[in-house]
Amino acid sequence: MHWLFGDQLGPHFLTPGEEGPSRDTPLLMIEARSVFRRRRFHRAKAHLVLSAMRHRAAELGDRLTYVRADTYREGLERTGTGPVTVHHPTSYAALRLVEALSRVTVLPARGFLVPMPDFAAWADGHGGKGLRQEAFYHWVRGAHGWLMDGDRPAGGRWNLDHDNREPPPRDADRLPVDRPYRPREDEIDDEVRHDLDRWERDGDVSFVGRDGPRLFPATRTEARAALRRFVERRLGTFGPYEDAMLADDPVMSHSRLSAALNLGLLDPAECVERAEAAWRAGKAPLNSVEGYIRQVAGWREYVWQLYWYFGDAYRHSNELRHTAPLPDWWNDLDADAVEARCLRTVLAQVRDTGWTHHIPRLMILGSHALQQGWDPAAVTDWFHRCFVDGYDWVMVPNVVGMSQYADGGRMTTKPYTSGGAYVNRMSDLCGPCVYRPGDRTGEHACPYTAGYWAFLDRHRARLAGNYRTAQPVRQLDRLADLDEVRRQERARGGRTAVT
Repeated sequence: MHWLFGDQLGPHFLTPGEEGPSRDTPLLMIEARSVFRRRRFHRAKAHLVLSAMRHRAAELGDRLTYVRADTYREGLERTGTGPVTVHHPTSYAALRLVEALSRVTVLPARGFLVPMPDFAAWADGHGGKGLRQEAFYHWVRGAHGWLMDGDRPAGGRWNLDHDNREPPPRDADRLPVDRPYRPREDEIDDEVRHDLDRWERDGDVSFVGRDGPRLFPATRTEARAALRRFVERRLGTFGPYEDAMLADDPVMSHSRLSAALNLGLLDPAECVERAEAAWRAGKAPLNSVEGYIRQVAGWREYVWQLYWYFGDAYRHSNELRHTAPLPDWWNDLDADAVEARCLRTVLAQVRDTGWTHHIPRLMILGSHALQQGWDPAAVTDWFHRCFVDGYDWVMVPNVVGMSQYADGGRMTTKPYTSGGAYVNRMSDLCGPCVYRPGDRTGEHACPYTAGYWAFLDRHRARLAGNYRTAQPVRQLDRLADLDEVRRQERARGGRTAVT
């Protein structure tokens, strides 16, 4: 019998071979209610995961035994005593579980581009230090031959990020691009929604956020349709505006395929190859294709590998010694309690859909948490719970390493935070706001601008020695109102953005 976890739903998890199940191997999937009791997940995320699992069970038919149980152990016990195989799970907790079960044999991971031993050898070759994403990205592209002209990168440059930092078009509410793929719900979605309603009513589980019509693929067919629509209709405009934000266009030209990838409905190689084929056919510009491939073959793969390479203790990193608890309005996704328009808008997007693209995550949500000194472990858990594409392997490196700089620079070269000027330049979020991005103090002091300088001031001893932050740290002593910024931010005590 071969066990499929709920994020191993694509056909590539069933490909026969020396390290996979044969074509006639009976299959098992366990829906464990305890998963939803452990964390207060976003309702849309719970819906998507259960819908995807139940759709896959319906597709596999009699070959699969679908067990609904309280825990994974209980579900496995119902299947008898015979041997079970499973591909390497995607979290330390799940790996500890399957390794503790004597009847279970763990096979190598699937759904990623680089075998874990190969990455470990590459990383060890760098002394385990200086493991920057850019060098890894070059290695992966070269090894697979993606966007390559011989042994050189197509177009002569590995990274076209310089061409992909355009602010949104002036006076535009939305990008002039086709909308992303939208699936149609069916009777399985109705059943899932009924079950979630009942579990909440019975007090068995509690969720945050809203569960509107499903926005994300729950089947392989839907995922392939979403990929096709992105490549054919949206990829061309992805590059220039991948870092831009518009209040009324939360998706912009992003693929919105991360949830399908992380459920295992798509394989990253097929996403990369479809994008590259569009460029080679002259249907998408190189800067857009390179930017997208860098997200999938570079960043996503890098995060997966670092999660395992750094070890389970990495999640407890807290080099900045941030310990403040998350406020209730943040935990409850109470966007209506927030005055700062950028934060209110993005928090509402999370509340309503369980998704935003990477810049709101990093430069609005993550930046605010970093400036306020919130506990990075709690911030990581929040991102895990509240995003439809959030899994332990995704959020530990992304939040601990990049967003909260809690590892002190093992993963990135600087803290990713900014004042309101960046938000104003890259979005339309600041105009109607009660705060002014240029004000550090006073009634209209932007919480991001004041928060940025207060953050640098608190950590100036550490950041003065970082070549990427040394200059802004030196500017602290040129701020005539620095003492007032300190008093103001202490007095506001993390309530800078809320009513």
